Amino acid sequence: RLEVAAFIDVELSRTIMAGEDPYTDENFEDAMIFRRKLGVKKWIGIGWPEEYGGLGASITAQMVFREEMIYNHAPLDPQAYQLIPALMEHGSDYLKKRFIQATADQEILWCVGFSEPDAGSDLASLQTQASRDGDSYVINGQKLWTTNAHRADWIHILTRTDPEAPKHRGMTYFVLDMSTPGIKVEKVPTMVDNHRTNQVFFDNVRVPIEHVIGEVNQGWYVATTTLDSERSGIREVATARRAFDEIAAAAKETQPGWTRSDSIMRSKLTDLAVQLQVGRMLAYRVGWIQQEGKPPTAESSVTKLFNTELHHRITRIGMEVLGLYAPGHARKRSRAGGRSDPP
Repeated sequence: RLEVAAFIDVELSRTIMAGEDPYTDENFEDAMIFRRKLGVKKWIGIGWPEEYGGLGASITAQMVFREEMIYNHAPLDPQAYQLIPALMEHGSDYLKKRFIQATADQEILWCVGFSEPDAGSDLASLQTQASRDGDSYVINGQKLWTTNAHRADWIHILTRTDPEAPKHRGMTYFVLDMSTPGIKVEKVPTMVDNHRTNQVFFDNVRVPIEHVIGEVNQGWYVATTTLDSERSGIREVATARRAFDEIAAAAKETQPGWTRSDSIMRSKLTDLAVQLQVGRMLAYRVGWIQQEGKPPTAESSVTKLFNTELHHRITRIGMEVLGLYAPGHARKRSRAGGRSDPP
């Protein structure tokens, strides 16, 4: 933990550490320089086997690393943590050799093609079609909420290849070069007014059959690997801790003396501080169970529920503490709430 904190203190720009969005046009190159330095230290894939460009770190060490990085607003590569475990488990030798080391070195910037206008949290409802044509598949459809698609080199994308199959079957998972003809990226305007979110259209886009991850029509099972790769919930814990600390700091700045005069609010914040510790211990319990080689099925669900509700409680208290200052403060720290992972 001390090593990671020291690295962040030296290498991360003051602007990004202060909570500014690292993926704005002004900050993007600084964010990528930082991520490439992580690659040099083999920290992008800190838990991956050494032959894949990682360090083979324990689950606990991975959690400590992610907690420190996320708490300090450090720009990580969320797609690396989702896609690469799926490639390790389901990918061909060609895909492993082509993409894992390059991702570990941050030579490739990924985006994810999961959500659609009618398939967000209900991912199995996706309708983007991929039809076999010789040694390729032809993709037609639309993806929505595609973070950084306008900058990405490649997309990992889930499509429907058998429209007659039951809902959770008949899907195939591909990796696709974003420079392929027929791909169109359009910005989705958001309240925070930065360009991270996009919709992507696919018009007769060809992808070689060699770029299928796993088996044809078995893409749902591959996708669950990407969604299950991080089950501890340490990301949610770290963002909650940061939000709490920033609310307390902003309150002291905007309302001097409030900690002495408002005993009710002090009590509410104290209760939240206790809940933060509970959520953190729940997350580390999941990591410990995983490290013991056991499936933390119920425990990860408990952690997810507790920490999701904790985020809501912190937000409500933040609105109470900051009042009219809250919208501006939320906009400043929007990157912590911006999703780069599938719903």
